Amino acid sequence: MRKKTRKNRVKVKLVTIVLLAIALFLLQLLENHPAAIERYYSEGVYLWICRILHPIFNLLPFSLGDVIYLVIIALIIYAFIKLIGLLFKKQFKPALILFFTVIIWMQGASLAFYLLWGLNYYRPSAAERLKLTDTSYTTPELIKLTTEFIDSANATRARVKPADLAQPNDTIFKVGIAAVNMLSDSSTAFRTYYPKIKPSLFTHLINYMGTSGYYNPFTTESQMNYQMPVFLRPFVVCHELSHQMGYGPEDEANFVGFLAGVKSNNRLLRYSAYYEVVGEFMQDLHMRDSVQQKQLKLRVSPAVHQDFVAERKYWMAYAGPAEMISSVFYNGFLKANNQPEGLLTYNRMILLVIAWHRKNFH
Repeated sequence: MRKKTRKNRVKVKLVTIVLLAIALFLLQLLENHPAAIERYYSEGVYLWICRILHPIFNLLPFSLGDVIYLVIIALIIYAFIKLIGLLFKKQFKPALILFFTVIIWMQGASLAFYLLWGLNYYRPSAAERLKLTDTSYTTPELIKLTTEFIDSANATRARVKPADLAQPNDTIFKVGIAAVNMLSDSSTAFRTYYPKIKPSLFTHLINYMGTSGYYNPFTTESQMNYQMPVFLRPFVVCHELSHQMGYGPEDEANFVGFLAGVKSNNRLLRYSAYYEVVGEFMQDLHMRDSVQQKQLKLRVSPAVHQDFVAERKYWMAYAGPAEMISSVFYNGFLKANNQPEGLLTYNRMILLVIAWHRKNFH
């Protein structure tokens, strides 16, 4: 009787695996139709997910998503130990049932990821939605804009007061939320529904992974590394909140974070946005014209330069194998989700910034 039950369980799990595989395959087919994703998911289903989940999880002072991650990690360790034990005891059928259970959970997690948020990776690009179609640029144009942004970073840094750099994280969170709300009010392209960001419970760990913040697609919660230099935090808040808006790709999230920052009246947030864009533009200019990039370094004010030094020292203090390993995995994750350039996608924000600048200031 027991053998029969086990055989039935194996069959049920096999059928479940096949059904979930079919569901994931159908989702993959949908990924090739960005207009349909935009209309029915990003502008339909996802908005209701935000309206329902955000008010509920915002009631919690901690990140429920982080707690769920801890539970999942514990379950994975437990399943691995149990599977090894069953194989060691040569109990192959229970081991097979456990293995199939793990596969089902992985498939279910993948399905939940795409249904709750991940399909936003495959909507039409931000360039299309914001009518920023011409994203090509020349080296002279890059040099001109880099110069302008350096001057803006210098000016906004000069306005930052010591009290601004001593703000608690709760205040920085409120500033970022106000900035994305203001962006949302100015255009339907930036819809927000009860935005909120929380300090990461894993901050001590993600320091070693070189991570400044992340978005949990299962609970729609945004989390920030609350220990990194203060001048970095406001931009990271806006970046992570832009994921809540439905901006999936990292370059688009960077761009939305930049817009929220430069349109804000908050001194620290404005500086944080210009600081970020100067770093990205200088990196790209170095690849195109390293001589010119070195010359422009001399234009950076001592205060801004010291911030770049402070940021580099901060991350170098945690650099190690964990960062390299996480970078490899995250690079693969981005490539698997409609971002073929992997981690280099972050730097592609400059295409959007240049197109936006050309549209609004030429």
